[in-house]
Order: sequence, then structure tokens, then C-alpha cells
Amino acid sequence: MTEQMNLPMTCLGDKKAHFVLIPLVAQGHLIPMTDLAHLLAERGVHVSLITTPTNATRIRPIVQRSIESNLPIQFVELKFPCAQIGLPDECENFDLIDSNNFLPFVEVYSLLRNPLEQYLLAHQIPPSCIISDGYNHWTAEVARRLCIPRIVFHGPSCLFALCNYNTIRKSNHLTDYSEQFVLPHMPQTLQSNKANELNTFNAPGWKEFNENVFKEETTADAIVLNTFEDLERQFIELYEKVTGKKVWTVGPLNLYNKDEYSKSLRGNKLGVEKQERVFNWLDSHKPKSVLYISFGTITRQNGLQLMELGSGLETANKPFIWVVKEAEITPEVDRWLSEDFEKKVQQKGLICRGWVPQLSILSHPSVGGFMTHCGWNSILESISLGVPMITWPHFSDQFTNEKLVVDVMGLGVSLGTETVCWMPAADDKTIWVHRDDIEKAVQKLMGEEEEAKAMRRKVADMADNAKKAMEMAGSSYDNITQLIESIML
Repeated sequence: MTEQMNLPMTCLGDKKAHFVLIPLVAQGHLIPMTDLAHLLAERGVHVSLITTPTNATRIRPIVQRSIESNLPIQFVELKFPCAQIGLPDECENFDLIDSNNFLPFVEVYSLLRNPLEQYLLAHQIPPSCIISDGYNHWTAEVARRLCIPRIVFHGPSCLFALCNYNTIRKSNHLTDYSEQFVLPHMPQTLQSNKANELNTFNAPGWKEFNENVFKEETTADAIVLNTFEDLERQFIELYEKVTGKKVWTVGPLNLYNKDEYSKSLRGNKLGVEKQERVFNWLDSHKPKSVLYISFGTITRQNGLQLMELGSGLETANKPFIWVVKEAEITPEVDRWLSEDFEKKVQQKGLICRGWVPQLSILSHPSVGGFMTHCGWNSILESISLGVPMITWPHFSDQFTNEKLVVDVMGLGVSLGTETVCWMPAADDKTIWVHRDDIEKAVQKLMGEEEEAKAMRRKVADMADNAKKAMEMAGSSYDNITQLIESIML
């Protein structure tokens, strides 16, 4: 590290740095991009984070914190054209619409290119580059018109980005999406199927969109990943080789949030009464004794699967805190929770309906395990806080992320599901994971056998590596420095 690298980088030479960040309008993509905006701004870079009114409201406390800190960030609200796809106003995030509207949703999002370009042309500091979520392929046209670099930001793991890249190129001959194949060019043997390895949006009708995403990734000037070298070094090196692009690893971005207040702001706001209930309950348990269960913002489970999960938790007989989404609570589920399940487990289990501050919960000393849908943000949070996992992927990159956690790194226990099951129909009666498998996995992760102890040691070591990566002179810290320098020089 040179002395210059430790100084704020408002400008190099006579050029002021202005980075334009454009996340996908999904909570799991917006939050890490917001963390990246703060890290860049703390180095003196002027940042414009492009969002929409509803999504800006969700991060309003974070915006206010940025203003109070005098960080050079502008949160730019561009009106989302909901009416053009027949959606009511304020339906501006994937978790506010059903899956039938996903394709028109991403297509209409691309209509923001003109107002975005007008904003950038009028800005007093000309844009230095665009850092855009990989799914926002339309931003490549804006970058070309403004003659500035465009960097792709990938929310999922590097392993998924590598698998996705190779799968699109190498598995076009597969017509049966469930057919198993060996992932190409991996340093160890990993098997999967086409349904689990292609882009999140792989249903019929998405071919043109996926092709555009892939094409514009090949035109990008570089790639930024929310990961760190000690976790995925071998896959980062391979990804750089196959893409021919510089790959900057800048994570885990969640570690930007160091104090409890910052952690609590990462998502929606929790009411005071609910917050006291949750953390008083956690305070009453022994260190590393509680299993936390949550499956992200988009995934849904039907009533029968929820009841099956509850039965597995009950028989496992370990303390747990379980987040059940409001959208999952049908009248039948509500009766079961209120009249039956909560009474049975009141001595050892806490049911939280709706949103909770996940980062704060995972940071609590009593939490010793995490049953997760394997969204990359959740995995990074768990690893960086030293919490081993029970993995239950529901769609897309989550299956690959599970392979990294369980098969490659040995930081968790798999429930064994290979079926995409992320948003069931209202009348769905499928049970994907049975109570016996849930009980066994909980006992295995939270028990005192040598395998469980080894996982806890491994994840604790990796948590130390994650923290070092984000500290001054760490790999991710240096990569952010070099990223800024590469754009400005």
C-alpha cells in the first residue's frame, strides 16, 4: 500500500471521480449495492445511486445516515413506469409482484435509460463510469453513448457467475433441464442441471433477455463481485481466465455495517415492541445455542411445507427463531401457528411474522446456526459472522451457492433438495423437505459431534478472513482502491 492509497480520492489529476451505481430493483441486489456506494463515497468518490421512489423509501434511514455523515452520495429517484405493464403505482420491486409479471417488469425497467442519460448529462460532475447489476444489460447502451466505462456488478457468488458463464456456452445441447451434467472447467467435480445453473430468469420466454445479459457482460470493461479472495480464490482466477476481464472482489459488503444501528438499518425498520421481544428472547439463551430460520424476501412456502418444517423443528428440540412471511400466512397457517404450534414450542421457539433485522440477529451471541435459502447475501452474512448453515436452496444461484458452502468449503449441512420451489401456487400441496430430514439436519448442525465442531471451527476461521479482507490493506480494501485508480487513470 502506498501512502496515496490511504487518502480520500475525490479526484486524481484534474478529474473528479463520479461513479454511477445502478442496482437491480430487488432487495437482495439493492442492499449490497448501497453498501458499495458508501464504501466508494468514504474514499472521496462522488456516487450517484440510481433507484426509484418506492425503493428509495425502503432505504430512507440509510439515506438519512449518509446525509448526516456528509458522504458524497446522491440517491437519484427515477420514476418507474408501472402503468405501462398494468401494475399499480409503487410496485417497483420484485417482491411486490408475482412471477407472471417478472418479464414485463424487467423489460419496462429498461425504459429508465433515457431519464438516466438526461440526469448524467446535466450533472455538474461528468460520470467516470457506470457500475451496473449484470441483469441491467440496457445500461451498456447508456455507457456507450456517454463514452464511459461500464463495470458489471454480480450479486451472486463467483462460483455461480463462473458456472453460469460456462453453462450458457457449453450446455446448449441439453433439452432436458433436469438432466445432470458435470460443470465444465471446475477445479473439482461438481454436478448440476441446466435448470439450476442458468440465469435466475430461465422460464420460457426469457431467451432474448438472457442472451442480452450474456452479450453485454462480454462487452463490459470489468466485473465487480461481492465476495472475497480467501473464500473463492480458485473460482475468481478461473472466472478471470474464461471472461478475459479484470475481476474485482470487494466483499463481504455487509461488513461495512459495523455498529448495531447500521446493521438494523439494512432492510426495513422493525417496530420497537417487536425488536424488544426478539432480542430479549435471544438474550435469554446460551451462546451459540439458537438456530435462526429465514428464507429471504422472494421465496414462498405453501401451508403444508410450513407445517412440515415446524414439525421438524419441534422434534429436533433445539432453540430456534423462525421468520414466517406475511404472504405465507393463510387463514389455515394462522390457525395452526396461533392455536397449535406456538403453544407447543413456546419454551424453545420464537415465531416472527414478517421482516426482522437479519444481520443483527446473526450477530447475536446466542445464534449458532442458520437455516437459509442460500441467497448470496445471507450466505456472506452467515460466513462473515461465523455462523454455520443448514442449506435449503429454492431457485437459481442458490443451488450453486449451496455447493460452495457444503461441498467445497464444508461450512454447512444440506437438506438435499434439488427442486426449484420458490413461489408455489395457492393450491400447491407439495412437500419438498420432510420433517425427518429437517430434524436430522438440525441435530447434525447444532449438536456436539466432531463434524459439527469442525464446521464451527472452519466458519470461525473464514469469518476472520472476511474481516481482514475488508480492513485496510486487506484484499477487498485494496481492490476498491485499485478499482478507483483504474477508472481515473
